[in-house]
Formats: sequence, C-alpha cells, structure tokens
Amino acid sequence: MTIKKINEYKKYWAECFGPAPFLPTSRKEMDKLGWDSCDVIIVTGDAYVDHPSFGMAIIGRLLEAQGFRVGILSQPRWDNKNDFMSLGKPNLFFGITAGNMDSMINRYTSDRKLRHDDAYTPGNEGGKRPDRATLVYSQRCKEAFKDVPIVLGGIEASLRRVAHYDYWSDKIRRSILFDAKADILLFGNAERALVDVAHQLANGTPVSDLRYIRGTAVNLPTVPEEYRIIDSSRIEKPGKPFVPLNPYDVDTQCETSKKENSVQPITVRPSKHDAETTAVRLPSFEKLRNDRVLYAHASRVLHLETNPYSGRALIQAHGNRELWVNRAPIPLTTEEMDYVFDLPYARVPHPKYGKAKIPAYDMIKTSVNIMRGCFGGCSFCSITEHEGRIIQNRSKESILGEIKQIRDTVPGFTGTISDLGGPTANMYRLGCSDPKAEANCRRPSCVFPGICHKLNTNHKHLIDLYRDARKINGVKKILIASGVRYDLAIESPEYVKELVTHHVGGYLKIAPEHTEKGPLDLMMKPGMGTYDRFKSMFEKYSAEAGKKQYLIPYFISAHPGTEDEDMLNLALWLKRNNFECDQVQNFYPSPMCNATAMYHSETNPLKRVKYKKREAVPVAKGDRQRRLHKALLRYHDPANWPLLRSALKEMGKAYLIGDKPGCLIPEENHDKQTPSQRRKSGRHGSNRFATKHTKSQPGFKPLNHNAKGKTNESRHKRKSGKPRQPARQR
Repeated sequence: MTIKKINEYKKYWAECFGPAPFLPTSRKEMDKLGWDSCDVIIVTGDAYVDHPSFGMAIIGRLLEAQGFRVGILSQPRWDNKNDFMSLGKPNLFFGITAGNMDSMINRYTSDRKLRHDDAYTPGNEGGKRPDRATLVYSQRCKEAFKDVPIVLGGIEASLRRVAHYDYWSDKIRRSILFDAKADILLFGNAERALVDVAHQLANGTPVSDLRYIRGTAVNLPTVPEEYRIIDSSRIEKPGKPFVPLNPYDVDTQCETSKKENSVQPITVRPSKHDAETTAVRLPSFEKLRNDRVLYAHASRVLHLETNPYSGRALIQAHGNRELWVNRAPIPLTTEEMDYVFDLPYARVPHPKYGKAKIPAYDMIKTSVNIMRGCFGGCSFCSITEHEGRIIQNRSKESILGEIKQIRDTVPGFTGTISDLGGPTANMYRLGCSDPKAEANCRRPSCVFPGICHKLNTNHKHLIDLYRDARKINGVKKILIASGVRYDLAIESPEYVKELVTHHVGGYLKIAPEHTEKGPLDLMMKPGMGTYDRFKSMFEKYSAEAGKKQYLIPYFISAHPGTEDEDMLNLALWLKRNNFECDQVQNFYPSPMCNATAMYHSETNPLKRVKYKKREAVPVAKGDRQRRLHKALLRYHDPANWPLLRSALKEMGKAYLIGDKPGCLIPEENHDKQTPSQRRKSGRHGSNRFATKHTKSQPGFKPLNHNAKGKTNESRHKRKSGKPRQPARQR
C-alpha cells in the first residue's frame, strides 16, 4: 500500500506569497500581505493562537505550507452572516471547527450547568461560541456564500461522525455531517486527508467526487457499487480464520499459531472480507434512536473497525441517504510529524488580542508535544477514537529544536519547560513489536486487562530525550505535566527514577480513577495493586533524591458500573490515606466513547452484545445519585454531610457516622462548628499548648470563648476602657 506523504505534494501557485507572520483575520491584514482573496477560510470557536497546540494553527500553517492562502475567522459573531463575509469568498472551501474542545463540553458542566468561563477565549470570558458551534457556523457560512464547499473538522465533528448519543439532549442524534448540511467531514488528526482534499479541489475536482479519501465521511445517495456490504450482526461470528470469537480476548488476540511449522499469522483475512473492498453496515439512525441495546452493539462494531490497516469502511442509513465513513487515516510517520511541528508558528496569540490573557495559551506556551495517540483504550476517554491507538512520534532533534525555540522566542520565558508529553506522558516511541500483529489486532487496549506480551515497554528513548533536553543551555527545569501511565512506568524502574529525580515539581498527578474492581474493569484501568507498586517506587526514588514529593491521584465519580457501595469504599480508602480531593469530576458522557455507550444503553459493549444474554451495567443517572457519588469523593466537605448522612442510613451504614476511628463523617452537631474549630487550630487551639506544669501555676487562666469566639481576656480589656494598642507595640 503506497501512501503519499503530506510534504510531497506539488505546491499550489500561491506559494509565491510566502509564509505570513500571522494568518490574516481581517481584510486589512490581507491587503498588507498583497492578497485579493483567500483560498481557504478556517472558522473556529477558539481564539486564534498561532501555536501547534491549537488546531486552527496546525491546519492553517499546514495549508499555507502547501501553497494556499489561508484566513482565520476566530470566534465570529453568529447572530448573522456579516462576520462570515468579512474575509470575502474563499476560492476553495470553508474549513469549520468548534475548536480544541467539543462546544457542549466547553459550555456546560457534567451536571448540565452553564459555565461562565472559557479558557480558549481572551480574558477567560464565557459565551463567545454558540452551543453546537459546528452546526451554527456551517449554517452561517451557507448563508454567506451558498456555493462554497463546507469541510468539517476538529474534535466535535470527529466524535460525532456517526449517529451518536448526545448527553445534553438525552437522545440519539444524527451524524453531524447531515445536521450541518456539510459536503465532507474529516475525522481524527486529519492532516493527510486535509492536504489531499485541498489539492484535489484546487485541481478542479468537484467536492461531490471526493468519496473515498481515508479519514473522511461523506453523504451518499446510494450504496457504492465498488464495495461488498456485510451487516454488523455478522461481525460477532464471521469465522475463526477471520477474527477470534472474542476480539477483546487478551490471551488469544496476539498469539501466533501454536503449530510449530506454521508461518501464517492467525488473522489472515479471506478475500471476500478484504478491507479494501468490504464495508460494514451499522444499524440505521432510525433503529438506534429507539433501541438502546442495538446502540451498544453498533458502538462495539465501530470500535472493532478502527485499525487503520485492517479496519473497514462503515455505512449507516439516515433516512433515504447513506453515511459513508471511510477507513481510518494512516498514522503520520516521524518525518511527517516533524514537518507539521516545524512549520513557522509565531507561538503567541494574534496581536489583535493585545494584553488580554488566554488561559489555555498560558498553560501550554512553554510545553512541547512529543507524540500523538494512545493505546490505553480507557473506555471513558475519546483520545483513541480521535487520534488512534498507534503512537505517532516526533524525532528527538525536532523536539529539542522546539525547546530551543521556546527559550529564544517565548516572552517571559523563565527557564522552565512546563511539559514534555502528549495524550500520555510515557508512550513516546512505544508500540507493538510485531508489525503483522499490529496490522490485524482488534484489541481496544494494549495494556488491559494486562500488558500485551508483544508491546514494547522500553522507555530508553524517552529517558534519553529527558537527559538531552536538560542539557540545553538556558533550560533550568523540565516538568512532566501530562498524565503518566503508571502501569507502563513500573515496567521501567529506570524511567521512574529519572522522572522522580529530575522532572517532578513537588507533585505528580496520576489517574487510578477508582479503587474497586467492578468500575475499573469497565473503565479498562489497572487495579490498585499497580498503583501501590508505582507509589512505592515513587517514594523510594524521592527519598533517594532527598526530595519531599507527593502523588496526587485523580478519581471519577458516577462512572457506568459504579454502585453506591463502590463509591463508599473509594471514600473510605481516601480517608484512610488522608486524601481530600478538591477537584473532582462526575463522569461526563462525551460522544462516541465506550463508557457513553454504557451510560445510554446500560449494557457492556466491551463484550459481545446479545438481547437475551447481555451484560447489564448499573448506571448512576438520577441527579441525586450523581450528586451522592460526587459527594462521597468530597466526604470532607461539610456541605455534603447532610446528603451523606441520609445516604449512609439508607444503606445501613449509619455506623460510619461519628467521631470514632473508621467513621467517614461526623455527627450532625459538628456542622455548627467552623473548620478551624473542628481542627482546633488558631485561637480555638490556644489551650492545646498549655502543659500540665503551666496549668498548675498560680494565676493560670484558660482562654474561654463565648458564642462569638471572643475570649474573656478581650472582654476584660474592653470593659476597662483601655484602647487597643497597635500590633507592633503589643
């Protein structure tokens, strides 16, 4: 299979204009560049920050490097079409993205409450993008220039490319391609598809003819004649030579044939099921919106077909039209990744924002993205569905070059690199050691329920990168802020020692997510034994380095499969280990991920889905139960105690209420005390420091507090009429 590299296309004629200091956001800026029009206009829900951590910057600079003139409409007013006409009519297409986040997740909390801030907006101001921004922007672009093709991209479009459960409306919605009335949708990190689409449109190919580009979805009137269509109901039992009976079975998935003389891999596909000529029909939108179990089945099949080398195209009926989802894009090579990240980014927000702070930029301005993808497969996370599970790596030279660029160009650089990471901190240059197995593997995770024996877990390349990065002149400290996959880390004690000794700034955040086996299995996360092993190594190497450092664990409440008893056990574990979690998150059902399918269907899609023998999943859906699960994570907050007392009594756990060792929360009368009174700190703890000898001395008088917290001594001074002296004189 020959794949054209993204840096090998013949450049468009407008290359002669050269790279712009910033991609233009107004007609005035276009005039300064000498442009009469834009070839592509990108509409985004984020502020324009010319940095490779922002999607619009990567897409814009990549198209610019291909020779196209690219304009940016960032956070346009959406109440009319005027802003969408400000740069004129694009010659090729409008590229529309909601931004770095799904607009609904950006606008609402997991409790469906409106957020009043937005980290991707100057001044952290909320309300600068509409709900379902992709749909609204598409509508306004059509109103502005009806005949200009609409190309959707970004994470909102990517995760809504098929019929999906929408948490905010609590129903199944159509593919966003249909609702937006767009011409084509690009999913995943879409550089390869984007470059192909742009050049074909520039060469005069009608957008309606762009049907079979990898990493795209299109709206078709009929089933393509070139493909053999098989129904998704056959995926579960297509025959042993094709797929193991249980595609998620760790013990059989990557095994080679046990016959000594056999040289063939186990997953040889018969020609009639060839991924090049076969597509899988998912249940139609109309069926899914009325059948929750069928939705779990469809979600399972979709995840089975995500391998870019052996996964097949998908087709799904929406009324009398067909949604055609092409095969997943081939991952970028290291050379291509370097090409994307070495483009001439300004690395700062557009000057039009002046001195306004953009929190998302401030957080990442001194961080470096070293890789993409994640083979962890956590069921509550959409990284795998968006970026894929095959890791795409940058070269060490490119990464070190970016660090030097940060040192030399980022305003106010203090010598600290805030992060070297990506979706996961320690998956850099890790992957399957068997290319044939990787090309055919259908497992959603390489590390659950155990680490696959074919997975390379050698952290040598990452250790070398850390060491070389520390040697750069002007760099004082390099921190690792991305999440460390600790079940991988413990396979390399040398890496843990390197991390703990040099790259932890006092606290290291990791995510065990839960303590109980039931929820952890449905999350596809390792058990607490793995966490304990990592904690032991962390403490050992911290002591050897002479540093006081702490692990900060993250947990999720109300995840599908979590019952009240599970959350209670987690709360008791937190109290035994003296953890008081201030920032906690209720499970948020984002589109397409496996846990969202569990939430909606109350069925486990990680196993074969059957109507009669399905595995039911308990789900916390009611407001009270979701609040209870979150309150158990914050057992130390007095505001949660009334709810917890009521729930503990209902559960028959009233013995956990009180001041005895092992109790979770105090009795009701403790609610009337202030936090410092409960801790006996400040003036409320004055008598704690009086020794027996002091108390026996003549004239010792304990400080008695009245109802307002005033001492008898202060009352005496006021009655005597003596004025209060300044603190320095006292």
